[in-house]
Order: sequence, then C-alpha cells, then structure tokens
Amino acid sequence: MLTILGFAMIATFLVLIMMKKMSPIAALVLIPALFCVFVGKGAKLGDYVIDGVTSLAPTAAMLMFAIVYFGVMIDVGLFDPVVRGILKFCKADPMRIVVGTAVLAAIVSLDGDGSTTFMITVSAMYPLYKRLKMSLVVMTGVAAMANGVMNTLPWGGPTARAATALKVDASDIFVPMIPALAVGLLGVFVLSYVLGVRERKRLGVLTLGDVLVEEKVEEKETESVLVGAGSGGSGTIKSTAATGGSGSGTDADDEADEQKRFQVLDPNRPTLRPKLYWFNALLTVALLTCMIMEWLPIPVLFLLGAALALTVNFPHIPDQKARLAAHADNVLNVSGMVFAAAVFTGVLQGTGMVDHMARWMVDVIPSGMGPHMALVTGVLSLPLTYFMSNDGFYFGVLPVLAEAGAAHGVTPLEMARASLVGQPLHMSSPLVPAVYVLVGMAKVEFGDHTKFVVKWAALTCLVILGAGILFGII
Repeated sequence: MLTILGFAMIATFLVLIMMKKMSPIAALVLIPALFCVFVGKGAKLGDYVIDGVTSLAPTAAMLMFAIVYFGVMIDVGLFDPVVRGILKFCKADPMRIVVGTAVLAAIVSLDGDGSTTFMITVSAMYPLYKRLKMSLVVMTGVAAMANGVMNTLPWGGPTARAATALKVDASDIFVPMIPALAVGLLGVFVLSYVLGVRERKRLGVLTLGDVLVEEKVEEKETESVLVGAGSGGSGTIKSTAATGGSGSGTDADDEADEQKRFQVLDPNRPTLRPKLYWFNALLTVALLTCMIMEWLPIPVLFLLGAALALTVNFPHIPDQKARLAAHADNVLNVSGMVFAAAVFTGVLQGTGMVDHMARWMVDVIPSGMGPHMALVTGVLSLPLTYFMSNDGFYFGVLPVLAEAGAAHGVTPLEMARASLVGQPLHMSSPLVPAVYVLVGMAKVEFGDHTKFVVKWAALTCLVILGAGILFGII
C-alpha cells in the first residue's frame, strides 16, 4: 500500500504542477500532507515536517546567502567581462547563445555546486535570451543537463556518496567513468547546437544590427506618438534615424555605437565598484577554493562571504539595505521552495514510502537479470534519483542493488559507476533545491521546465550509459 501511495503522491505532484493547477510551493506542501493522512499517520505530520526542515535548513541557508553573495558580485561588475566575452562570441545568433549556455554551465560546474552554477549562468545569459525573445526553458534545460553531467565530479556529491555507501575509493569510480561522461557532455553540446538551430529557425537568422534596427523602429514609433501628441495631433514626426548628423558617420562608428547600446548589464549602474574588481575576484576564487577543499561548511562560507562582500563594497548601511532588498525576491522564492520541499521529503521518508518503493523496484527485477545488474542499476538510476534525494538513492537503494549484483559476480565499482548515470535527469528533480534557483532566476515555471527537460535529460543519461557499456566501464 505504501508503495502505491508513494508513486501516486509523486505522480499527483508532477501532474498538477505540469498542468499548472497548483504552484510548486503549494503542491510540495499540500499534496504530501494529504497523502500523510491517507497513510493513517496524520498525527505524525508535524514530526515528519520538522525532520525534513531540519535536514534541509543548511541547504536553505546556503542558498539564501549564496544568492546575496553572487547578487552583490553581479551588482559590482565582477561578471561583466564574462558577459562581454559571451556577447562577443554569441553576438545575436541563437545557436551560439544556446551552445554558449552549455559551455558556460559546464565550466562553472567545476566548483561542484549546482546553485552557484545556475546563478552565474542565468545572470550572464538571461538578458541575451530576453533581448532576442528566445525560449527561456531552452536556457534552463541546457544549463541543468550540463551541470548534471559535471555533478559527477568527486567533489560534486553523488560520487562521494556512492563511494561511501559501497566502501570503495571515489577515484576508482570516477576516473574510469571519464570517457563515458565526456561523451555525455559532448552529447549535451550537440543537443545545444540542435536546439540552437531550432531557435534560429524560429526567430530567423539574426545579427546584432537586426536586433538594434528593431529597437530603433520601436523607439521611432514611440517617439512619433509622443511628438504627435505634443503638437496637437499635427502628426509631426521626429526621426531618431537622423540623430547624429546628416548620415556622415562611418559604418565603423555605427557598429561601435551598436555594440555600446547592446548591453546586457548597464555599464553605468551606480553599484559598480571597478576599483574593487580584483578584491572581489580574489574573494570569489578564495570562496570557491574553500568550498572545493571543504575547509568549512558551504553555508558558513557563503554567510561569511556575503557579509564581507557587503561590508567592503557597500560600507554605508543604507546601501547594504538597498542591496539586500534588491535580491530579497530571489531569496524568498528559493528559500520558500526549499522549505516546502522539506515537507515533501519529510513525508516520503517519515512514512516509509521511499523504503517500500525502493524494495518494490528491487523485487520486480527478474532473476535472469542478475548478471546484468550494472545495466539495471544504470537504468533505474534515472527514475530513482529523480523521485528521491541522492542520499535516499545512494544510501538506501544502491547497497541493496549492489548486494544483488555481487551474488552474480558484478563488482561494487561497476555498480557505483552505473549509479552515476541518472545525474543529468536528477538535477531537474523537484527534490533538488538548486533547480529552484535556476527556474526562479530565469523566471520560468517549474512545470514548463519539467516538460521540456525530462526527455532530453533522459536521452543524455542513456548516452552516458551506452558509452559506459561500449567502453566496458559498466
């Protein structure tokens, strides 16, 4: 019964948010509460929720202060050179922009933290997508898949969990998987190219000049209306095309003017701190180094980093308050989503639904599949890491699968490597807090992101699995 109710709860949640019948926060709270009553454990709902909140509180704190930190870094201009570099490469070509999104997300993912990756990637790419009217779910989908592949780095989490659960060395898991993961990342880049070409066909072949001409036309139309209204309706038109003389400017001057106007971040915003650029760059490098080396817990690092960044860049208290207020919307949305997800995970684990679902999936595996348990584990990692946390899968399910595989001669290392296959899909799971940073900053509905990304992320997972089998890794 718990198995059926567990799958029913997850299915109900996904259907309602994908059909936009409920907001993600409301669905994450109300649906598990209702199913908790169905299970007959409504009296323990409070305990389950508190347990879930307690387990996710450090994550919520990390996200809150990480958003503040990177928000301040964006305000002071730390990422402006990155944005300008991407703009120079991408120009106004949708195909290049989508590929650039995947490359940027993959590079930033080297720090091992999904939230950081999504904040930097969306901050850099969002203005380009908005300016060119490109699909924002393409941006979130590509970023999530690239980060999902890179999330398998030993310091990213899943590899360390698999190594701990099966008592093997993390490097023995990861290093042999590099060729398969490289194929998976290449698959993401190829998919980005295909999606970018599709966007280019939808929008047309754009150039920087095309975008700015459209802008000028819109400005001219607006100005015409204003001038006409100001002249008593006489219809006098003041053409912006004539601005700057009688047309004697060179093409080079026009191009330079276009490049200057096509800014994704205001180059004259009052929050810029050019004199503190290298301080902010070194602070960010030091923060990421401490994170990778695990010298302090990540929530503590971002708390200290946010406080230091605010104090140095904005020494006056009113300015600090203004920066906090500017990013309060993102902080509230993301932290609220995390605590709502705590209700979902708390009920899943507290009622025993997760355990029953895992055991059922293990039991339905035919005995004849025993020698192929690594392949089975790779396939199961897609739905299991999507419907449950990495902790639940790696510490609850993987040891059971590994034990079944050992009886047929499948080594723990093969099982551990196969368990990493589902990570590109896992990064879009409603139980992953970082995905709410991604969709929140991109202003994309979680249901829209889910509908778009699931099929492509699953394909990426299967590419990694196929490569692993082909290379004899799994």
